[in-house]
Amino acid sequence: MNIAILTFDGFNELDSIVAFGILNRMKEHGFNVQITSPTKTVTSMNGLTIEAQQQLEFANSADVVLFGSGLKTRDIAKDETILSRLSLDKDKQIIVGQCSGTLLLSVLGILEDIPACTDLITKPWVIESGVEVLNQAFYAKGNIATAGGCLSSKYLATWIIAKLLGKEKASEAIYYVAPVGKKEQEIEECLKTIEDYL
Repeated sequence: MNIAILTFDGFNELDSIVAFGILNRMKEHGFNVQITSPTKTVTSMNGLTIEAQQQLEFANSADVVLFGSGLKTRDIAKDETILSRLSLDKDKQIIVGQCSGTLLLSVLGILEDIPACTDLITKPWVIESGVEVLNQAFYAKGNIATAGGCLSSKYLATWIIAKLLGKEKASEAIYYVAPVGKKEQEIEECLKTIEDYL
């Protein structure tokens, strides 16, 4: 199960790396989670430079594609040299957007009449692109999901695992990363947030 976490220059660490960490809890169940970028290295909004594990084209054949967010997403949304490298199929792939990653889903024509979640800064740009923005942390329809707010990346990860492996495995992944003393509450909250969209 190949999972591409699309990570661009100026990326938000919480979006890409939190999802990367949670999804990798399912390695033994066949999850191959890869930081996927248009260049060999990308530098985050706070100066953290990481090496891409896969080039952008990996996303075209991945089972799951997660668009992370970042400071430069609006520029990327207008950059045909990057966007033209992506050829995604929303009928065959699970495609999700985190915060400003939702804007990229919109410009690529993936949302098409599907309302979406995003962060408050990106909200006007997503609306401008023709998408209804919901005032909630998570929404999904079919194979498409979006989340708004940095820490809502846990909902995307929970939903992906639950959709592919079931709620029990999703609970296991969240149990591992949840704060001590609040594990059961965290699992309950994550599952409650996504359960209507499975």
